[in-house]
Amino acid sequence: MTTPAAILEVDNVCRTYATAAGPLTVLRGASFTLAAGESLALVGPSGSGKTTLLGLCAGLDQPSAGTVALAGRELGGLSEDARARVRNETTGFVFQNFQLIPSLTALENVLVPLELRGLRGAAARAAEQNARALLARVGLGGRLGHYPVQLSGGEQQRVALARAFVTEPRILFCDEPTGNLDGATAAVVTELIFELNREKGTTLVLVTHDAELAKRCGRTLRLRGGEIVADAGI
Repeated sequence: MTTPAAILEVDNVCRTYATAAGPLTVLRGASFTLAAGESLALVGPSGSGKTTLLGLCAGLDQPSAGTVALAGRELGGLSEDARARVRNETTGFVFQNFQLIPSLTALENVLVPLELRGLRGAAARAAEQNARALLARVGLGGRLGHYPVQLSGGEQQRVALARAFVTEPRILFCDEPTGNLDGATAAVVTELIFELNREKGTTLVLVTHDAELAKRCGRTLRLRGGEIVADAGI
């Protein structure tokens, strides 16, 4: 059997921030490789470095030491514009606070990543059809023209899911995707994440405090004090 190619390679990554009290290291010596199609949960107590590691993996931040390669490209050697292109071409994001643009409708929010690609003509029309289909897929086919303020928290997170998948990303990063949702709504969003993940064959990396959500992933990295202390499921 052929081993899936690595989509994410993290090698001895550290992240230190300058503070008034002196340097603060929040991540030290993180190393792991993630194969295409895997699902990975990053777990650990608050302040353990989970979100920092997620941001470094996604190219939202740069390590103080070590390297991160995403889809075969070492991010540290790229300009911010180049990293942004890699993110747009390769990744999708779902955040705890939804990160929707208040002045845009549900449909317009989903189309934002595609508009950043500068699509025109037939490509733009096909993209809009795909966005409409995804919103219908997450149960919001009748809410395309609604603004975020007119949607519940669960509905906003479903818009965010549709936006994350509209570019057909190779890897999806989720930061506490159910953290602001009640139990029943969180269960619906969780099912959608994994259903869409299976349907699209997307690699999944998520930060969560939810043990049940973490169990749905094929692999778990546990962090404590800025270090990876366990790697289960490999």
